[in-house]
Amino acid sequence: MAYLLKNGQVYMDRQIVKADICVDNGHIVSISPEMDSSSGVFFMIDCSDKLIVPGLIDVHVHLREPGFLYKEDVETGTRAAARGGYTCVCAMPNLNPVPDSMETLQLELDAIEEKALIYVSPYGAITKGEKGEELADLEAMAPYVIGFSDDGRGVQDEEMMRVAMKRAKALGMPIVAHCEDNSLLHGGYIHDGEYAKVHGHRGICSESEWGQIKRDLKLVEEIGCAYHVCHISTKESVQLIREAKARGVNVTCETAPHYLILTDEDLQEDGRFKMNPPLRSKEDRAALIEGIVDGTIDMIATDHAPHSAEEKGRGLEKSAMGVVGLETAFAAMYTHLVKTGIITMERLVELMHTAPCRRFGIGSKLQEGGIANFTVFDLEKSYMVDPSEFKTMGRATPFTGMELFGRCLLTMKDGAIVWQEEET
Repeated sequence: MAYLLKNGQVYMDRQIVKADICVDNGHIVSISPEMDSSSGVFFMIDCSDKLIVPGLIDVHVHLREPGFLYKEDVETGTRAAARGGYTCVCAMPNLNPVPDSMETLQLELDAIEEKALIYVSPYGAITKGEKGEELADLEAMAPYVIGFSDDGRGVQDEEMMRVAMKRAKALGMPIVAHCEDNSLLHGGYIHDGEYAKVHGHRGICSESEWGQIKRDLKLVEEIGCAYHVCHISTKESVQLIREAKARGVNVTCETAPHYLILTDEDLQEDGRFKMNPPLRSKEDRAALIEGIVDGTIDMIATDHAPHSAEEKGRGLEKSAMGVVGLETAFAAMYTHLVKTGIITMERLVELMHTAPCRRFGIGSKLQEGGIANFTVFDLEKSYMVDPSEFKTMGRATPFTGMELFGRCLLTMKDGAIVWQEEET
């Protein structure tokens, strides 16, 4: 079907211009100030005063298939992503079985082929079973994955990480690291801050994150591989990466919306506030925002991690770690970073599309002749976050009841509408 999107505020070439977009046969035929709709047969969509941006990219999601279909599957996860404005997500490998060989990876690839509504790029595991003891079959998986990660677990052994980095470099693939030193956890499950002390909870120290980042950055300088750090949450992590970039180290990193909006002072005795890494201090949040502003932090990813209601209903101590975020991320960041004047819309698109596209070689520009992968947002319309409306099977979000601006009205992938609000 051919579409004509009229009068949109279109983001292209790092600026926003008023334009019409014509889509046909999966591609953007033209972008122009005003198109004559009588020149062809179109399904016309009025985008007056609506923002049109390239399809968002999330480099850190958990789709839970295979192995944990009671939490999420590829169809529900990608439907949630489309509703949030994403046209591409990168799926983490903490599955059952773990994709650590072509045999196990093929199960995930088959599910993606059968069920995905948008592009899904999987990660292969760094080590077999994500156990940190033996290297996974990186060579076999390399043509089919976006990178290698043991997400959910830090690689504890330095020599194992060194070997993995050398192998990944030879394959031209990035190491994508969940940094967590198990020897420093001591059974903790929230940030080791004032809330933990006052309420008698076991805390997770910041060094459990930044200490392993420091170790890995030295290895990257030694080996020269591409290295990406998952979900940073501490001020020390920001500074270590800032200094490494200044030295020319091949490192990028991400953080998540909840770390940029909330702190451990916002914690409640509810599993929807429990994730790994945990919500940190006000000083940590300030450092993360500074890293977003000055470019130290390259991307915003959701770490979308759905669990069952039962798994998230056991309070802070006993609930599973992880919250959902695909359907709220853009609106949360627009509301708290752009509307407040901390960053521009252009910077937000860089964080949620352009930088992931550049680093991982995925996604596409919004341009004439390009593939029609884009999203339409209504920035003026506010709504209250209501998990009962989510398309993901997960419901646990710390943003429940929060007023956000920027509802996704339409998401198009390969020229086909994969999400559309009823009002559009």
